[in-house]
Amino acid sequence: MTAIDLGLPGLAGVPTTDDKQTAKEYKSDQEVRWCPGCGDYIVLNAVQAFMPSLGLKRENIVFVSGIGCSSRFPYYMNTYGIHSIHGRAPAIATGLAVARPDLSVWVVTGDGDALSIGGNHLIHALRRNVNLKILLFNNRIYGLTKGQYSPTSEVGKVTKSTPMGSLDHPFNPISLALGAEATFVGRALDSDRKGLTAVLQAAAQHRGSALVEIYQNCPIFNDGAFDVLKDADESARRLIPLEQGSPIRFGPDGEYGVVQAGFGGLDVAKVSEVGEENLVVHDATLEDPTYSFALSRLGGEDMSHTVTGIFRNVTRATYDDLARVQVADAQAAKPADLQSLLRGKDTWTVEP
Repeated sequence: MTAIDLGLPGLAGVPTTDDKQTAKEYKSDQEVRWCPGCGDYIVLNAVQAFMPSLGLKRENIVFVSGIGCSSRFPYYMNTYGIHSIHGRAPAIATGLAVARPDLSVWVVTGDGDALSIGGNHLIHALRRNVNLKILLFNNRIYGLTKGQYSPTSEVGKVTKSTPMGSLDHPFNPISLALGAEATFVGRALDSDRKGLTAVLQAAAQHRGSALVEIYQNCPIFNDGAFDVLKDADESARRLIPLEQGSPIRFGPDGEYGVVQAGFGGLDVAKVSEVGEENLVVHDATLEDPTYSFALSRLGGEDMSHTVTGIFRNVTRATYDDLARVQVADAQAAKPADLQSLLRGKDTWTVEP
């Protein structure tokens, strides 16, 4: 039996198992070493808990990480794993995805690792639509190197490297991914186990590059960065959950909604003032990323409005599938000849 039989196109070709699996089987024998209260624990537990639902053989799953606190992740998964180099996890994972279609390849990275030194590797993996699942842990700080500001830190952030406040305008990882035309883009909170699991499962089932931004707390160097989204009263007023095919409503009593605004934008309004018939009905499957991008621009650094769920989920040929087809076509057209390849047409004979 193969994964495609299960209706999971993102896992097509990856060997599956009929054996019943549990979360315990995905826990390695390594001691989990993050700071007490770190959001990484919650994400790790969520991943270990939902992995059995995929029905894959653990030896056909690989987690690739770069450098950072989140990059210890592969040690704690009882699968194959690579703790690679700073910012280069997408590049290494691309090689695996192209060479080994029988693998489910996951990338674990942080906001510093992915968006600073690894920025180019990330955007090109997304634009190529390599069949990777990328989990971007965003705590808005450099944790492993002891609290410097990161590419997602807010303007004015006082840290060891910005004692007078950061002057940088931060990246919006969702907007960045959509600008690179990623075919799957989602966001979840580390504390929202149900929402996080739903987005992770959808990402696993997607064939192509799937980026999931996870708001994750760093209790040591940026504690409480997302507390406003976890407070019972504030979260209802700020969080905008997405549900495919449903009008976008939120608020303690669903009194707010998302409506169209000028020049292709979106805005928040009271439903009583605009009418439910004028609310935007969420559709992550739109080919044009304009709508998804507009969703990513709701709210700002103060998280006055924060959209969670799946922003975009569309189908496009993957880089690794196309590469394998191209290699097969080349081999069929002309048998490989290493010497001809090495010599090519650009060789000369030098007469004495």
